[in-house]
Amino acid sequence: MKLASVKNGSRDGCLVVVSRDLTRCVAIPDVANTMQQLIDNWTELAPKAEAVYQALNQGSVTNSQAFNAADCESPLPRAYQWADGSAYVNHVELVRKARNAEMPPSFWTDPLMYQGGSDDFIGPADDILIESESYGIDFEGEVAVITDDVPMACSAEVGLSKVRLLMLVNDVSLRGLIPNELGKGFGFFHSKPASSFSPVAVTPDELGDKWQDGKVHLPLLSTYNNALFGKPNAGIDMTFDFGQLVAHAAKTRNLSAGAIIGSGTVSNKQGTEFGTAVTEGGVGYSCIAEIRMIETIRDGKPSTEFMKFGDTIRIEMLNEQGESVFGAIDQKVVQYQAK
Repeated sequence: MKLASVKNGSRDGCLVVVSRDLTRCVAIPDVANTMQQLIDNWTELAPKAEAVYQALNQGSVTNSQAFNAADCESPLPRAYQWADGSAYVNHVELVRKARNAEMPPSFWTDPLMYQGGSDDFIGPADDILIESESYGIDFEGEVAVITDDVPMACSAEVGLSKVRLLMLVNDVSLRGLIPNELGKGFGFFHSKPASSFSPVAVTPDELGDKWQDGKVHLPLLSTYNNALFGKPNAGIDMTFDFGQLVAHAAKTRNLSAGAIIGSGTVSNKQGTEFGTAVTEGGVGYSCIAEIRMIETIRDGKPSTEFMKFGDTIRIEMLNEQGESVFGAIDQKVVQYQAK
């Protein structure tokens, strides 16, 4: 099943069921008005939404409308919880190597995770509003899950069983603000502005055999200023699967239905020590910081600049037939004018 939240002037948007080919959609007010309402009552309401989905794909829904990703909020325009992990430890290792810092062995056994702002996500086609280019604007292509209620101290198996929907993420980072924040020893805040998610969230069965072992085994495509920047496979080099990430988030607290757990930046080693850019025949990267780290390691300093006003980023995942699974995050960086 594929679901989205269409902008309607309210804080939470209007829940719609979206056809598998992402061309048609239909609201289901007799089932649920919002995505959160559906997630809150998943066991009861999901089968009803699934019945509409099947009818929509068969062409038997008479009141459907054309689906346009630009009309969408993020699937959950605001959420009770947004916790982002760093499951691709290769990414963390690169960042530390560039600083000549050793990576603690525990990073391979205990996931990194931070709690992000979840009250103001932006839509998948909305502009990324940033006050200054000096902040070091970067995109981060990721995969995320939306969970049902998750009990505290659950196992990874239970954590995985609570995954209800998957989606893509652009976890925007302001690299110029990160060092001072981390230097205070209290984690990210200003350096993590509003994130955006793919227009469509999908149930795991939509991925077929590409959803295995709590991982999505498909390439994540990042197109930066109309040129392919990265295509790493989200199922490769993922040290911690989503079951482990959900269980980690729930170690000392319950997670409420609608909690979003992110994978962190998708990153592949590509059989080399550092990975290779798309232009050099590799699978590239899901953020600018990673190529800058590699440039620093190889050349002594980075040469790729962070994002500028007017730059664009598109993040998407295609199935083996070349069809978009989640729709695309497609955004432009625009200078924010303080009011």
